[in-house]
Amino acid sequence: MSSSNALPAAEDNSDMLAAVVEVQRLLGYTFRQPSLLVDALTHPSFADHPSYQRLEFVGDAALGLAFTNFLYLTNPDLGPGKLSSLRSVNVSTEKLARVAVRHRLFRLLRHNSPLMDQTVNEFTNVVMMEPDEDSGLILYGGSTVKAPKVLADIVESIAAAVYVDCNFNLELLWKVFRGILEPIITWEIMDEQPITTLHMLCQKHGKILDIKNLNKDSLNITNVFVDGILLGIGSSEQKVIAKLNAARDALQKLSFSCHTADMDVDLCSSSCNGVQEIDGSKKRLNEYCIKKHWLKPTYKVEKEEGPGHGKRFTCSVQVEAMDNTLIALGDPKPRVKDAENSAAFKMLSDGLCNMI
Repeated sequence: MSSSNALPAAEDNSDMLAAVVEVQRLLGYTFRQPSLLVDALTHPSFADHPSYQRLEFVGDAALGLAFTNFLYLTNPDLGPGKLSSLRSVNVSTEKLARVAVRHRLFRLLRHNSPLMDQTVNEFTNVVMMEPDEDSGLILYGGSTVKAPKVLADIVESIAAAVYVDCNFNLELLWKVFRGILEPIITWEIMDEQPITTLHMLCQKHGKILDIKNLNKDSLNITNVFVDGILLGIGSSEQKVIAKLNAARDALQKLSFSCHTADMDVDLCSSSCNGVQEIDGSKKRLNEYCIKKHWLKPTYKVEKEEGPGHGKRFTCSVQVEAMDNTLIALGDPKPRVKDAENSAAFKMLSDGLCNMI
Protein backbone atom coordinates (compact mmCIF):
# COMPACT_ATOMS: atom_id res chain seq x y z
CA MET A 1 0.00 0.00 0.00
CA SER A 2 1.16 3.50 -0.69
CA SER A 3 2.19 5.48 2.36
CA SER A 4 2.75 9.02 1.08
CA ASN A 5 0.52 11.83 2.31
CA ALA A 6 -0.12 13.29 -1.15
CA LEU A 7 -0.82 12.20 -4.66
CA PRO A 8 2.21 11.44 -6.85
CA ALA A 9 3.25 14.59 -8.68
CA ALA A 10 2.36 13.18 -12.10
CA GLU A 11 -1.17 12.63 -10.92
CA ASP A 12 -1.79 16.12 -9.53
CA ASN A 13 -4.53 18.02 -11.40
CA SER A 14 -5.42 14.81 -13.25
CA ASP A 15 -8.56 12.76 -13.57
CA MET A 16 -7.39 10.78 -10.57
CA LEU A 17 -7.22 13.89 -8.43
CA ALA A 18 -10.80 14.66 -9.45
CA ALA A 19 -11.78 11.08 -8.58
CA VAL A 20 -10.21 11.40 -5.13
CA VAL A 21 -12.11 14.62 -4.51
CA GLU A 22 -15.37 13.02 -5.65
CA VAL A 23 -15.00 9.97 -3.40
CA GLN A 24 -14.10 12.15 -0.43
CA ARG A 25 -17.24 14.20 -1.06
CA LEU A 26 -19.32 11.04 -1.31
CA LEU A 27 -17.96 9.70 1.98
CA GLY A 28 -17.83 13.00 3.81
CA TYR A 29 -14.29 12.07 4.80
CA THR A 30 -10.95 13.71 3.99
CA PHE A 31 -8.02 11.34 3.62
CA ARG A 32 -4.79 12.02 5.43
CA GLN A 33 -3.15 9.70 2.88
CA PRO A 34 -4.99 10.25 -0.41
CA SER A 35 -2.56 7.89 -2.12
CA LEU A 36 -4.51 5.08 -0.42
CA LEU A 37 -7.55 6.13 -2.39
CA VAL A 38 -5.50 6.24 -5.59
CA ASP A 39 -4.53 2.62 -4.99
CA ALA A 40 -8.16 1.74 -4.22
CA LEU A 41 -9.20 3.14 -7.61
CA THR A 42 -6.51 1.34 -9.62
CA HIS A 43 -7.20 -2.05 -11.22
CA PRO A 44 -4.39 -4.62 -11.66
CA SER A 45 -4.71 -4.22 -15.44
CA PHE A 46 -3.38 -0.66 -15.10
CA ALA A 47 0.29 -1.56 -15.47
CA ASP A 48 3.19 -0.13 -13.49
CA HIS A 49 0.98 1.25 -10.72
CA PRO A 50 0.05 -0.20 -7.32
CA SER A 51 -3.42 -1.74 -7.56
CA TYR A 52 -6.28 -2.24 -5.14
CA GLN A 53 -5.56 -5.94 -4.54
CA ARG A 54 -4.03 -5.60 -1.06
CA LEU A 55 -6.67 -3.09 -0.01
CA GLU A 56 -9.48 -5.30 -1.31
CA PHE A 57 -8.16 -8.11 0.89
CA VAL A 58 -8.36 -5.85 3.95
CA GLY A 59 -11.70 -4.30 2.97
CA ASP A 60 -13.39 -7.66 2.61
CA ALA A 61 -12.54 -8.54 6.21
CA ALA A 62 -13.12 -5.05 7.62
CA LEU A 63 -16.60 -4.68 6.14
CA GLY A 64 -17.50 -8.17 7.30
CA LEU A 65 -16.45 -7.38 10.86
CA ALA A 66 -18.12 -3.96 10.81
CA PHE A 67 -21.39 -5.55 9.72
CA THR A 68 -20.98 -8.28 12.33
CA ASN A 69 -20.73 -5.69 15.09
CA PHE A 70 -23.66 -3.68 13.75
CA LEU A 71 -25.94 -6.69 13.33
CA TYR A 72 -25.05 -8.09 16.75
CA LEU A 73 -25.88 -4.80 18.47
CA THR A 74 -29.08 -4.05 16.54
CA ASN A 75 -30.58 -7.56 16.51
CA PRO A 76 -30.40 -8.83 20.11
CA ASP A 77 -33.08 -11.47 19.50
CA LEU A 78 -31.52 -13.10 16.42
CA GLY A 79 -29.46 -16.26 16.70
CA PRO A 80 -26.09 -16.86 15.03
CA GLY A 81 -27.58 -18.53 11.96
CA LYS A 82 -29.79 -15.58 11.07
CA LEU A 83 -27.05 -13.10 11.91
CA SER A 84 -24.68 -14.97 9.61
CA SER A 85 -27.23 -14.92 6.79
CA LEU A 86 -27.79 -11.19 7.25
CA ARG A 87 -24.09 -10.48 7.15
CA SER A 88 -23.63 -12.62 4.04
CA VAL A 89 -26.32 -10.88 2.01
CA ASN A 90 -25.20 -7.40 3.07
CA VAL A 91 -21.61 -7.94 1.96
CA SER A 92 -22.37 -10.24 -0.98
CA THR A 93 -20.89 -9.50 -4.38
CA GLU A 94 -24.28 -8.61 -5.88
CA LYS A 95 -25.14 -6.26 -3.01
CA LEU A 96 -21.79 -4.43 -3.07
CA ALA A 97 -21.82 -4.37 -6.88
CA ARG A 98 -25.13 -2.52 -6.74
CA VAL A 99 -23.60 -0.06 -4.30
CA ALA A 100 -20.90 0.62 -6.90
CA VAL A 101 -23.50 1.06 -9.64
CA ARG A 102 -25.68 3.35 -7.54
CA HIS A 103 -22.75 5.65 -6.77
CA ARG A 104 -21.19 5.32 -10.26
CA LEU A 105 -17.84 4.21 -8.87
CA PHE A 106 -16.66 2.17 -11.85
CA ARG A 107 -16.13 5.28 -13.99
CA LEU A 108 -13.51 6.39 -11.42
CA LEU A 109 -11.47 3.18 -11.74
CA ARG A 110 -8.20 3.25 -13.70
CA HIS A 111 -7.93 0.12 -15.82
CA ASN A 112 -6.97 -1.20 -19.24
CA SER A 113 -9.63 -3.81 -19.92
CA PRO A 114 -12.23 -3.17 -22.65
CA LEU A 115 -13.88 -6.50 -21.85
CA MET A 116 -14.41 -5.32 -18.29
CA ASP A 117 -16.20 -2.23 -19.61
CA GLN A 118 -18.56 -4.42 -21.59
CA THR A 119 -19.32 -6.73 -18.66
CA VAL A 120 -19.91 -3.89 -16.23
CA ASN A 121 -22.10 -2.01 -18.70
CA GLU A 122 -24.27 -5.07 -19.24
CA PHE A 123 -24.74 -5.52 -15.50
CA THR A 124 -25.32 -1.81 -14.94
CA ASN A 125 -28.06 -1.72 -17.57
CA VAL A 126 -29.82 -4.62 -15.86
CA VAL A 127 -29.54 -3.00 -12.43
CA MET A 128 -30.94 0.28 -13.72
CA MET A 129 -34.08 -1.61 -14.75
CA GLU A 130 -34.60 -3.04 -11.26
CA PRO A 131 -37.18 -1.51 -8.91
CA ASP A 132 -36.03 1.34 -6.69
CA GLU A 133 -34.39 0.08 -3.53
CA ASP A 134 -35.47 3.09 -1.47
CA SER A 135 -38.16 0.97 0.16
CA GLY A 136 -35.48 -1.38 1.42
CA LEU A 137 -36.58 -4.23 -0.82
CA ILE A 138 -33.97 -6.38 -2.51
CA LEU A 139 -35.71 -7.48 -5.65
CA TYR A 140 -32.94 -8.72 -7.89
CA GLY A 141 -35.35 -10.98 -9.74
CA GLY A 142 -35.85 -11.40 -13.46
CA SER A 143 -32.16 -11.53 -14.25
CA THR A 144 -29.41 -14.12 -14.30
CA VAL A 145 -26.66 -11.62 -15.08
CA LYS A 146 -23.91 -12.25 -12.57
CA ALA A 147 -22.55 -9.22 -10.76
CA PRO A 148 -18.97 -8.47 -11.90
CA LYS A 149 -16.63 -8.99 -8.97
CA VAL A 150 -14.66 -5.87 -9.89
CA LEU A 151 -17.58 -3.71 -8.76
CA ALA A 152 -17.62 -5.25 -5.30
CA ASP A 153 -13.81 -5.03 -5.22
CA ILE A 154 -13.98 -1.26 -5.72
CA VAL A 155 -16.32 -0.85 -2.75
CA GLU A 156 -14.20 -3.09 -0.53
CA SER A 157 -11.00 -1.31 -1.57
CA ILE A 158 -12.40 2.13 -0.80
CA ALA A 159 -13.58 0.83 2.57
CA ALA A 160 -10.09 -0.49 3.25
CA ALA A 161 -8.56 2.84 2.26
CA VAL A 162 -10.71 4.54 4.90
CA TYR A 163 -9.93 1.83 7.45
CA VAL A 164 -6.16 2.09 6.98
CA ASP A 165 -6.24 5.89 6.77
CA CYS A 166 -8.05 6.18 10.12
CA ASN A 167 -5.50 3.87 11.75
CA PHE A 168 -7.74 0.77 11.65
CA ASN A 169 -10.55 2.37 13.64
CA LEU A 170 -13.48 0.05 12.88
CA GLU A 171 -16.04 2.30 14.57
CA LEU A 172 -14.99 5.26 12.44
CA LEU A 173 -15.01 3.12 9.29
CA TRP A 174 -18.64 2.19 9.96
CA LYS A 175 -19.58 5.79 10.70
CA VAL A 176 -18.04 6.95 7.41
CA PHE A 177 -19.10 4.06 5.22
CA ARG A 178 -22.56 3.02 6.40
CA GLY A 179 -24.36 5.70 4.40
CA ILE A 180 -23.28 4.49 0.98
CA LEU A 181 -24.25 0.90 1.86
CA GLU A 182 -27.90 1.79 2.36
CA PRO A 183 -30.41 0.27 2.14
CA ILE A 184 -29.14 -2.29 4.63
CA ILE A 185 -30.94 -5.61 4.34
CA THR A 186 -32.81 -6.47 7.53
CA TRP A 187 -34.30 -9.72 8.73
CA GLU A 188 -37.79 -8.34 8.08
CA ILE A 189 -36.84 -8.03 4.41
CA MET A 190 -35.39 -11.53 4.34
CA ASP A 191 -38.43 -13.25 5.85
CA GLU A 192 -40.48 -15.75 3.89
CA GLN A 193 -43.54 -13.52 3.42
CA PRO A 194 -43.44 -13.34 -0.42
CA ILE A 195 -43.04 -17.10 -0.66
CA THR A 196 -45.84 -17.69 1.83
CA THR A 197 -48.09 -15.27 -0.05
CA LEU A 198 -47.38 -17.03 -3.32
CA HIS A 199 -48.20 -20.45 -1.82
CA MET A 200 -51.46 -19.14 -0.34
CA LEU A 201 -52.60 -17.51 -3.58
CA CYS A 202 -51.88 -20.59 -5.64
CA GLN A 203 -53.61 -22.86 -3.14
CA LYS A 204 -56.66 -20.58 -2.97
CA HIS A 205 -57.11 -20.49 -6.73
CA GLY A 206 -56.17 -24.08 -7.52
CA LYS A 207 -52.88 -23.21 -9.19
CA ILE A 208 -49.91 -25.57 -9.17
CA LEU A 209 -46.79 -23.89 -7.79
CA ASP A 210 -43.39 -25.32 -8.61
CA ILE A 211 -40.15 -23.72 -7.38
CA LYS A 212 -36.92 -25.01 -8.93
CA ASN A 213 -33.46 -24.18 -7.66
CA LEU A 214 -30.47 -24.35 -10.00
CA ASN A 215 -26.81 -23.46 -9.72
CA LYS A 216 -24.74 -21.80 -12.42
CA ASP A 217 -21.11 -21.34 -11.43
CA SER A 218 -21.36 -19.69 -7.99
CA LEU A 219 -24.77 -18.16 -8.74
CA ASN A 220 -27.96 -19.65 -7.30
CA ILE A 221 -30.94 -19.30 -9.63
CA THR A 222 -34.54 -19.95 -8.64
CA ASN A 223 -37.36 -20.32 -11.16
CA VAL A 224 -41.00 -20.07 -10.08
CA PHE A 225 -43.58 -21.85 -12.23
CA VAL A 226 -47.35 -21.43 -11.83
CA ASP A 227 -49.31 -24.08 -13.72
CA GLY A 228 -46.14 -24.82 -15.67
CA ILE A 229 -45.63 -21.21 -16.69
CA LEU A 230 -42.35 -19.52 -15.82
CA LEU A 231 -43.37 -16.41 -13.87
CA GLY A 232 -40.46 -15.58 -11.59
CA ILE A 233 -36.69 -15.64 -11.79
CA GLY A 234 -34.37 -14.78 -8.91
CA SER A 235 -30.62 -14.94 -8.70
CA SER A 236 -28.13 -14.49 -5.90
CA GLU A 237 -25.00 -16.01 -4.43
CA GLN A 238 -27.25 -16.79 -1.46
CA LYS A 239 -29.86 -19.49 -2.12
CA VAL A 240 -32.40 -17.98 0.28
CA ILE A 241 -32.19 -14.60 -1.44
CA ALA A 242 -32.52 -16.15 -4.90
CA LYS A 243 -35.72 -17.89 -3.76
CA LEU A 244 -37.04 -14.70 -2.18
CA ASN A 245 -36.34 -12.65 -5.29
CA ALA A 246 -37.98 -15.21 -7.55
CA ALA A 247 -41.13 -15.22 -5.42
CA ARG A 248 -41.30 -11.42 -5.53
CA ASP A 249 -40.73 -11.46 -9.28
CA ALA A 250 -43.59 -13.93 -9.72
CA LEU A 251 -45.92 -11.92 -7.49
CA GLN A 252 -45.18 -8.78 -9.51
CA LYS A 253 -46.01 -10.52 -12.77
CA LEU A 254 -49.29 -11.96 -11.55
CA SER A 255 -51.76 -9.55 -13.09
CA PHE A 256 -53.99 -8.65 -10.16
CA SER A 257 -56.90 -6.32 -10.88
CA CYS A 258 -56.18 -2.90 -9.41
CA HIS A 259 -59.53 -2.85 -7.59
CA THR A 260 -59.71 -6.45 -6.32
CA ALA A 261 -57.69 -8.93 -4.32
CA ASP A 262 -58.65 -11.82 -6.57
CA MET A 263 -55.95 -13.72 -8.39
CA ASP A 264 -57.08 -12.40 -11.75
CA VAL A 265 -54.01 -13.72 -13.46
CA ASP A 266 -54.97 -12.69 -17.00
CA LEU A 267 -52.07 -14.80 -18.15
CA CYS A 268 -53.97 -17.54 -19.89
CA SER A 269 -56.40 -17.35 -22.77
CA SER A 270 -58.11 -20.28 -24.41
CA SER A 271 -56.99 -21.02 -27.93
CA CYS A 272 -59.29 -22.57 -30.49
CA ASN A 273 -58.47 -26.14 -29.47
CA GLY A 274 -59.05 -25.47 -25.78
CA VAL A 275 -55.40 -25.62 -24.78
CA GLN A 276 -54.38 -22.74 -22.54
CA GLU A 277 -51.48 -20.54 -23.60
CA ILE A 278 -49.93 -17.50 -22.00
CA ASP A 279 -51.70 -14.35 -23.08
CA GLY A 280 -48.99 -12.21 -24.62
CA SER A 281 -46.19 -14.79 -24.62
CA LYS A 282 -44.52 -13.07 -27.57
CA LYS A 283 -44.56 -9.77 -25.73
CA ARG A 284 -43.23 -11.35 -22.52
CA LEU A 285 -40.44 -13.14 -24.38
CA ASN A 286 -39.52 -9.97 -26.24
CA GLU A 287 -39.37 -7.98 -22.99
CA TYR A 288 -37.23 -10.68 -21.41
CA CYS A 289 -34.76 -10.58 -24.31
CA ILE A 290 -34.59 -6.78 -24.15
CA LYS A 291 -33.84 -6.93 -20.45
CA LYS A 292 -31.09 -9.49 -21.10
CA HIS A 293 -29.74 -7.39 -23.97
CA TRP A 294 -30.29 -10.24 -26.43
CA LEU A 295 -31.42 -9.93 -30.03
CA LYS A 296 -35.14 -9.89 -30.72
CA PRO A 297 -36.63 -13.42 -31.03
CA THR A 298 -37.17 -14.63 -34.59
CA TYR A 299 -40.18 -16.74 -35.59
CA LYS A 300 -40.55 -19.16 -38.49
CA VAL A 301 -43.47 -21.20 -39.82
CA GLU A 302 -42.11 -24.74 -39.81
CA LYS A 303 -45.18 -26.61 -41.05
CA GLU A 304 -48.57 -26.03 -42.69
CA GLU A 305 -51.00 -28.92 -42.77
CA GLY A 306 -54.68 -29.59 -43.40
CA PRO A 307 -57.23 -28.28 -45.90
CA GLY A 308 -57.83 -24.58 -46.40
CA HIS A 309 -60.62 -24.17 -43.84
CA GLY A 310 -58.85 -26.39 -41.31
CA LYS A 311 -55.24 -25.42 -41.94
CA ARG A 312 -52.94 -25.57 -38.92
CA PHE A 313 -49.57 -23.90 -38.49
CA THR A 314 -46.57 -24.94 -36.43
CA CYS A 315 -44.04 -22.22 -35.62
CA SER A 316 -40.60 -22.15 -34.09
CA VAL A 317 -38.87 -19.34 -32.23
CA GLN A 318 -35.14 -18.76 -32.04
CA VAL A 319 -33.36 -16.76 -29.34
CA GLU A 320 -29.68 -15.84 -29.46
CA ALA A 321 -28.79 -15.99 -25.77
CA MET A 322 -25.16 -14.96 -25.26
CA ASP A 323 -23.18 -17.95 -26.60
CA ASN A 324 -26.24 -20.17 -26.92
CA THR A 325 -28.83 -20.43 -29.68
CA LEU A 326 -32.15 -21.57 -28.24
CA ILE A 327 -34.94 -22.97 -30.43
CA ALA A 328 -38.42 -23.94 -29.28
CA LEU A 329 -41.19 -25.52 -31.35
CA GLY A 330 -44.80 -24.68 -30.59
CA ASP A 331 -47.95 -26.74 -31.01
CA PRO A 332 -50.06 -26.71 -34.22
CA LYS A 333 -52.52 -23.80 -34.23
CA PRO A 334 -55.20 -22.54 -36.65
CA ARG A 335 -53.58 -19.09 -36.89
CA VAL A 336 -49.94 -18.09 -37.34
CA LYS A 337 -50.29 -15.63 -34.47
CA ASP A 338 -51.44 -18.40 -32.14
CA ALA A 339 -48.65 -20.67 -33.38
CA GLU A 340 -46.02 -18.02 -32.66
CA ASN A 341 -47.57 -17.47 -29.24
CA SER A 342 -47.33 -21.20 -28.57
CA ALA A 343 -43.66 -21.25 -29.56
CA ALA A 344 -42.93 -18.30 -27.29
CA PHE A 345 -44.72 -20.09 -24.46
CA LYS A 346 -42.55 -23.16 -24.95
CA MET A 347 -39.42 -21.01 -24.98
CA LEU A 348 -40.38 -19.28 -21.74
CA SER A 349 -41.40 -22.43 -19.91
CA ASP A 350 -38.81 -24.87 -21.25
CA GLY A 351 -36.03 -23.37 -23.35
CA LEU A 352 -34.81 -20.62 -21.05
CA CYS A 353 -34.97 -22.83 -17.98
CA ASN A 354 -33.01 -25.59 -19.69
CA MET A 355 -30.37 -23.08 -20.77
CA ILE A 356 -29.70 -22.21 -17.15
